[in-house]
Amino acid sequence: MDQIPFIAADLVGVALLVFGLYFPRHRRRDLVVAYLTVNVGVLAVALVLGSATIGAGLGLGLFGVLSIIRLRSREIEQHEVAYYFAALALGLLGGLGSSLGWLTIALMALVLAVLAIGDHPALFRRYRQQTVVLDRAIADEGELTAHLEALLGGRVHAARIEQLDLVDDTTTVGVRYEVPRPGRGVRAANATAGAVPASITEGTVPVAEYERVAR
Repeated sequence: MDQIPFIAADLVGVALLVFGLYFPRHRRRDLVVAYLTVNVGVLAVALVLGSATIGAGLGLGLFGVLSIIRLRSREIEQHEVAYYFAALALGLLGGLGSSLGWLTIALMALVLAVLAIGDHPALFRRYRQQTVVLDRAIADEGELTAHLEALLGGRVHAARIEQLDLVDDTTTVGVRYEVPRPGRGVRAANATAGAVPASITEGTVPVAEYERVAR
């Protein structure tokens, strides 16, 4: 019976995690099911482990096994990995944290607070990361950076060439950049670039629509 407050705290915590933080910000329904199921499943197993004469090492091993189930998928992004680990942590704290008393609930609140702040849309809101496919083969880093800045209308902080195709005359580059503050003329910067054709594969945001999305 002494586990009931912590089970309730876990359920409240995962509800805040999924319905209060993740879904309103990212709108991905399939991971809502995954987070809820993982949390409740880990909670159930942790309760069994806590009531049996099983060492804590096995519980940590369970955490490691569960953590790699979905993390090898290319469809899950890094911020979604963070939510995944948070769901796991809440389940383990709810199932095995009764010995810590109310400190367990404080740790749950800490996990949620860190995630709420770290994934807040206002934090580094002008920074972007994209994979850009250019219709030119550009090997020179300085020329590539200047071309990307003119194309994207922002300051490039890092550009890594992933593929340089001299036959088809294309360059695939991973770029991290900062868009200008509102009112500084993203449209003018793109016009200066001469409307160079390109496609942005990550996030399925074509350059032609970039101005509308960036605003």
